[in-house]
Amino acid sequence: MAQHELVEKVAHVLHVAAAEAARNDGERREILGDAIMPAAHAGTAGGDDRPVGRRALGIGGQKRVDRRSEPLRVGVVGGGGDREQNQYGGKAFRHGVFPWVRPVRGYNGPDVHAMTKGISRHLPVIGVMRSYRREDLPHDLIAGAVVGMLTVPQAVAYALLAGLPAEAGLYACLAPMVIHALLSSSRQLIVGPVAIAALMVASTISQHAPAYPEAYLDIAMVLSLQVGLVLWLLRLLQVGGIVNLLSHPVVSGFVNGAAILIIVSQLQAFTGVGRITTSFGDGALSHAAALVGSLAEIKWPALALGTASLLLMAVVRRGTPALLGRWRREGSEVRGSHALTRTGPVLAVVLTTVAVALLDLKVDVVGTFPGGLPALTVPVLDAQLWLDVAPNAVLIALVAFVESYSVGRTLASRQRQRIDSHQELLALGAANIGAALSGAYPVAGSFSRSSLNYASGARSPVAALVCAVLIVATLLWLTPLFALLPKAALAAVVIAAVFELTDFRSVRRDWRFYRPDTVTHFATFAGVLVLGVEAGLVIGVGVSIVLFMRGSARPHIAVVGRLGDTPHFRNVERYPVRTWPNLLAVRIDESFYFANADTVESRLAELLDAPEPDDVEHLLIVMSAVNFIDTTGLEMLERLTDRLQRRGVVLDLCEVKGPVRDQLEHVALKDWLTGEVFQTTDDAFNALTDAEGRWVWREHET
Repeated sequence: MAQHELVEKVAHVLHVAAAEAARNDGERREILGDAIMPAAHAGTAGGDDRPVGRRALGIGGQKRVDRRSEPLRVGVVGGGGDREQNQYGGKAFRHGVFPWVRPVRGYNGPDVHAMTKGISRHLPVIGVMRSYRREDLPHDLIAGAVVGMLTVPQAVAYALLAGLPAEAGLYACLAPMVIHALLSSSRQLIVGPVAIAALMVASTISQHAPAYPEAYLDIAMVLSLQVGLVLWLLRLLQVGGIVNLLSHPVVSGFVNGAAILIIVSQLQAFTGVGRITTSFGDGALSHAAALVGSLAEIKWPALALGTASLLLMAVVRRGTPALLGRWRREGSEVRGSHALTRTGPVLAVVLTTVAVALLDLKVDVVGTFPGGLPALTVPVLDAQLWLDVAPNAVLIALVAFVESYSVGRTLASRQRQRIDSHQELLALGAANIGAALSGAYPVAGSFSRSSLNYASGARSPVAALVCAVLIVATLLWLTPLFALLPKAALAAVVIAAVFELTDFRSVRRDWRFYRPDTVTHFATFAGVLVLGVEAGLVIGVGVSIVLFMRGSARPHIAVVGRLGDTPHFRNVERYPVRTWPNLLAVRIDESFYFANADTVESRLAELLDAPEPDDVEHLLIVMSAVNFIDTTGLEMLERLTDRLQRRGVVLDLCEVKGPVRDQLEHVALKDWLTGEVFQTTDDAFNALTDAEGRWVWREHET
């Protein structure tokens, strides 16, 4: 209360000072409690030369505000809400979420908004809270509560998937979620444990467990810290574009393969069989073979609980929209993204736990684990461990950022907003560092929880903070309830979650549109299933690069001619065009570099050696698609010029882009080029075809 009283006194003093200044200047102003009214011009109303009347000033009659008058002054303190721009670029607020802080008129001091602009650029939550409205709070509270109910069972399930204690999953939802909410430019993205990251952590742990026994959590914490540092390094070097190496077919094949691998790995807990000795690095086939050999150990109560959980989640997911549709109002629509369709995992966990308690079923359960908030933990500083897991951390960082940025961008596009990729690198890196310091493992943006957050009506990162509060409550008071939670139900939760990530429908479309992408998809998919997640991802990236190089090494080369009497030029094999026997115009649809230089030179030689253009005097290269030339490409042009000169053919260039022209100027192009450099193809044809009678029609042959 003392702080409130102090702020009110300061506001009152500034109010009085502003009113006194207005009277001294001969101006008539009115200060209205919570509302900010624009000041009227001295001696005028509405900006014209008429005197200010009593009604125009709101005196002795109905109050009226003339919005055409002079700009607003800066308010000292204001909550979010309706806002208007002042003459200094600052914001004046009214009816904010903090009604006891009232804006002050007549204050012409430093612009607080301008002073905090640099801070809010790196702390987007400041901008969000500046515009936060009181009516946004109920939406965020509901969304945060709904997401929290889904997060708790998923967090425990993903921790067990990663081979870590159950509490590590809940820790991964606390500090990382709060840090990301403060730093992210996305308003609905929820960061925490996800299936793909948990799978990659499990693979890394199984890979290095023999060298570091009983240090699973230490490995996970070092991984998380390295992931955060890698993301920060990408932000510092501004090379976030490196994630583009993970093209859509690579990511799609990786996710599909990882989903199958996760489902196969969860069948052990789903059926209740004993421990399987194979690791994630062995691939899904070896894991499935080991599971088949253990069919005699199936525990039927566990299988029944898992199957019932899957059926319940499917019924809730698909049946809720139809059920709610019976009570929907006319003109409204209940879609599959409704928040209630995501309550299946919560119901499955609660009902199966009750069933185990009441029926005394002998199945594997989560058991008790320590409650309370996580303590500040420093990852082990073992140089050899850091070096061993560094490659895995790089791959996890790339996959986590691609997954998070894709989800955030998708949600932002639905609201016609955009997110900052550089800020997301900073936010996700800080979230992973927070996970490392709180005893957790690498985190990423969750597709299922972020979609649920959006569908539940979240309007700001406040929803993520509400979700974090529920995690705190769970850690403090609800951990005993997990003692009888069957692992079969958690396995069903994981299976249902990753099944939604699979996407095989796009493969057929990719095959019709661009077949190399399909090859990349299946190479990545097979690599993950057979060799493991890291090897499969590396194979996918390698195959995509090889196929890209293969395509660019064989560029499309077209002979072009004039389209009628227009200044446009098209491929002679596609359009009826006019050509000139002594001029061969060729468009090369690729840059000149080491991978295609010899191919381009050979193809041009074939065109010149063809029997039809036996009297060619000029070879015109249309360079509209050439974005750069490396030294190998430059040597190719010089060899081609000498080769043509010996045949009596002149080499000309046209439509050279600015950066390429700058490159060529550095090597004295005019000293060795036998022809000219023309601005457009039309200029080149006009200059090189001086006899109209020598035009020849070339018809497109189908």
